Amino acid sequence: MAPHFDHPGEQAAQDPIRLLEIRETPLSLDEVFQAVGDDATGGTTLFVGTVRNHDGGADVDSLGYSCHPTAQAEMRRIAERVVEKYPVRALAAVHRVGDLAVGDLAVIVAVSCPHRGEAFEACRMLIDDLKHEVPIWKHQTFSDGTEEWVGAC
Repeated sequence: MAPHFDHPGEQAAQDPIRLLEIRETPLSLDEVFQAVGDDATGGTTLFVGTVRNHDGGADVDSLGYSCHPTAQAEMRRIAERVVEKYPVRALAAVHRVGDLAVGDLAVIVAVSCPHRGEAFEACRMLIDDLKHEVPIWKHQTFSDGTEEWVGAC
């Protein structure tokens, strides 16, 4: 789907990839939302992934994320692919690593486009591809003492 521009304001921004980070500190919805602000957008979509208290029918006590040194470069590759496919004005993605508690924000992605449909589609592609392709691993410890590693986000 090649982008079609009806107005000069819809053309892609010079550098639509505004924020891409993997960090050990808590994530901020405000920071991500502000990063994708753009006067030419009619739609901004945010996705927030949080640590839940269960997985696969078992109670989760703790969770930790770790990543490969290439993870941020992979995030950029995916972001560039999203920007190529959709008329993205602004894009941001941050992922947390380290030990997290139930309810903590694990990942936030946001995309702003001229129209809402494009923003929804681009944001979905961004989070789905990050989840499947970026080398970030989740280590879960369950209340029964068992644990498991889950690959790529």
